[in-house]
Amino acid sequence: MIYSQIGKTNNAQVSIGESTKFTEKEINEAIGSVKKKFMSFQGCKLTELWYSESKSDRLIKDYLQYGKGSSNGIKEENVMVLLSNFEVNSSGGDGSFEPDSTQSDWQWILIRDSKSDHWRVDDWGY
Repeated sequence: MIYSQIGKTNNAQVSIGESTKFTEKEINEAIGSVKKKFMSFQGCKLTELWYSESKSDRLIKDYLQYGKGSSNGIKEENVMVLLSNFEVNSSGGDGSFEPDSTQSDWQWILIRDSKSDHWRVDDWGY
């Protein structure tokens, strides 16, 4: 497979589970923010990106208790977690990933200042 220098997102399979917290528009905006951030993941190809409210809720609690959320004062209703799988090329992406690997259940933590603000990626990883 040949990868471009920027992270590829155009053929990623996107799925949105049921949500009682966020509208489809809010989730789609968060997806757009993740895709934009992923473009900086050189030599990587996003294959799947999804929202699962039950997983998101569990990961938000960890973020608020142990992660950046414990110090930045963000409210729970302004945090969302998306999950993804992506492929890494033979160079190991930017060199920080295992070459020719697949990263699974990679977390993207998004925050916004209020319900009317845009989502931004605050943290990512496992």
